[in-house]
Amino acid sequence: MLLKNIFTESGFESETEFIPLMSQDEEDQLVKGDVPKQLCILTVRNMVLYSGIVFPIIAGKSGSIQLLQDAYELDKTVGVLTQKNSGVENISEKDLYSIGTVAKILKLLKMPDGNTTVILQGKKRFKVNRFIQKNPYFKAEIIALEEKKPSCKDKEYIALVESIKEIAIKIIRDNPNLPSEASIAIRNIESPSFLINFVAANMNLATKYKQKLLEYNDLKKRAMETLRFLNIEHQQIKLKNDIQSRVRNDMDQQQREYFLHQQIKAIQEELGDISYEKEIEDMRIKASKKKWPKEAKKQFDRELLKMQRTSPQMPEYTVQRNYLELMIDLPWKKYSKDSFDLEYAQKILNRYHYGLDKIKERVVEHLAVLKLRGDMKSPILCFYGPPGVGKTSLGKSIATALKRKYVRISLGGLHDESEIRGHRRTYIGAMPGRLLQSIRKVGTSNPVFVIDEIDKISIGANGDPSSAMLEVLDPEQNTYFYDNFLEIGYDLSKVLFIATANSLTHVQPALIDRMEILEMNGYTVEEKIQIVKKHILSKQLKENGLKKSDLILGNKQIEKVIESYTRESGLRNLEKHIAKLARYAAKHIAMNKKYIKRLNIENIENILGIPSDPDRYEGNNVPGVVTGLAWTSFGGDILYIESILSKGKGNLSITGNLGEVMKESATIALQYIKSHYKEFNIDPIMFEEKNVHVHVPEGAVPKDGPSAGITMLTSMVSCYTRRKLRPNLAMTGEITLRGKVLPVGGITEKILAAKRANIKEIILSQENKKDVEEIKPEHLKGLTFDYVKNMNDVIHLSLL
Repeated sequence: MLLKNIFTESGFESETEFIPLMSQDEEDQLVKGDVPKQLCILTVRNMVLYSGIVFPIIAGKSGSIQLLQDAYELDKTVGVLTQKNSGVENISEKDLYSIGTVAKILKLLKMPDGNTTVILQGKKRFKVNRFIQKNPYFKAEIIALEEKKPSCKDKEYIALVESIKEIAIKIIRDNPNLPSEASIAIRNIESPSFLINFVAANMNLATKYKQKLLEYNDLKKRAMETLRFLNIEHQQIKLKNDIQSRVRNDMDQQQREYFLHQQIKAIQEELGDISYEKEIEDMRIKASKKKWPKEAKKQFDRELLKMQRTSPQMPEYTVQRNYLELMIDLPWKKYSKDSFDLEYAQKILNRYHYGLDKIKERVVEHLAVLKLRGDMKSPILCFYGPPGVGKTSLGKSIATALKRKYVRISLGGLHDESEIRGHRRTYIGAMPGRLLQSIRKVGTSNPVFVIDEIDKISIGANGDPSSAMLEVLDPEQNTYFYDNFLEIGYDLSKVLFIATANSLTHVQPALIDRMEILEMNGYTVEEKIQIVKKHILSKQLKENGLKKSDLILGNKQIEKVIESYTRESGLRNLEKHIAKLARYAAKHIAMNKKYIKRLNIENIENILGIPSDPDRYEGNNVPGVVTGLAWTSFGGDILYIESILSKGKGNLSITGNLGEVMKESATIALQYIKSHYKEFNIDPIMFEEKNVHVHVPEGAVPKDGPSAGITMLTSMVSCYTRRKLRPNLAMTGEITLRGKVLPVGGITEKILAAKRANIKEIILSQENKKDVEEIKPEHLKGLTFDYVKNMNDVIHLSLL
């Protein structure tokens, strides 16, 4: 504002306005006073002191308080300099303007809060010649500056002063925030130079511009610039008043929000900025350049007309605008050009993925079919396997091979159908589903779309998201995908959908039926070593700012990390441990310390800590302990099953946090033993006098599945007969009441777990032989397989 009640703002309370006035004689006498050659410099922020102006300043810093006390006792004169940047705390000479005002201390007041308030009056301008002291406060040699005052007969100067006075009075009159008494003060100022300084000091102007006014030696020039800034301020006040008067006539019973919207609209129109009408026109221009389907074009025109008839203050206006922006942003009939160079695709897959030969072969076949058919109506691929084997990254590689845009959404924990289909526009804050949002973001209608964690969808109170995915993943239906927000069909048939899952147990059968399941098994130790050497190590070296020579790992060292520190089918934990080794090297290089670049096994243990071998085979030296093979969502694992006899009445107890299927397997196994006790050389009296307890360790981990039947039966027979199990042997398979051994799944993962545990021999169902034959021979090195048809074969092969 123009005139501030400066004393009230600085902490003084008064019922009347304090407006310092000065006659021409008083001003001349003030300016003629002698100015010392050396001055204590008081630094101030966000204000500029002019000659003749009285201004209160609050000093809080100890240096400033000491300066004022010293100057008050000496000659009550200080030099006032303004900071260039008010945010700087520890200022130096460079942070101060070189031109300031010599000021006289009129009064020094000690405030209750410990600060000191000083009332200063500007006397004369000066320029710093050089600083001679910095602590505890600045002291400088100065040069007094004389002002060039125009003649009292200079008509132009007189007109300038009168114009300043006139516009200042108008501003006071038009601005309701300024007291009307201020205009009386302006009229009573006799001195032209004091009037210019008074108005300049109290204008609503940035500090740098006030300083610029102070630095003018020519008072006429200062008057000219002051008038220019006054005119700008007056125009702003007039514009504000005009806006307020324009919207005042349109006020009705609506809330304050209506008034604010009208103000914004008026400001936008005045500045030539975007108005609601221009916004609609811009939408119409953008729409005219798009290649719309007929139905979409008709829908857009209808909704745009509806938006024109809707008041911008209505909540529906925002929803309508979001809807039209979505329609414009969606890439209707916009497709990226495919590159069906299958050799290039094969090269890309081999570059980024080691192993997975059958998967990569199937992907190339899939691309070949797409090339020949010219559409996407081939089965949706679903990569299924444990975490960390490269399912998601394989989708990204396919996008690179096809030279298509890549987009991914994760469905983990999704339990609201509207996340897929969108919300209806009747709701405030409605928005489209994730599918259309992703298509909008990627900008083409034929990206490679990876739907991650499709098995993690859960049913919530707002519908079943997996049922909504049925339409998305069906090539016969997704040509007209209906989103609740869009309200018309959108063609997803050109999108290449790829799904990933860790387990298919909880996936809807109808959803599985729409996809081709490609099982991605875990990696062998040999494959992991090659992946570390070719991919992971170089990646971690780069991410940690290292060169190739800064960290060297041999095959044995990598194998040590794999076997002693990771328990997984994938690669995530392995990469974390390699990253830890890289950080070890990075820390020593950054600290200029010597370290061993070529790590040995002892170095690795020092860096990664004591190794744990949770999968290591423990031996079967006690009757009743059998090693089984299990499949989990994290890959294969070994499973110990223990049985013990105790005095009782032939009851069966089962512990270990087992599911219903495993409990049934234990019951079936005991009944089979009771009916075939002669074949196993078991005394039938034991069934009446001994209780049998079957336990699976790690009771905190839930266990279930149909692959532990033969393991439980063998454990019980071993316990009843006191015969130990053959060393380095593991088994997996299910049984029937007739003793037939049934095949089980997850064979590859289980074999990898057996190799990690240093097991040499595995018993499997005869029907699982085909699964073993599909595995590369080099991955089976060191393993012996026994294929059985019934439980008698299992007992014969397993017990000593």
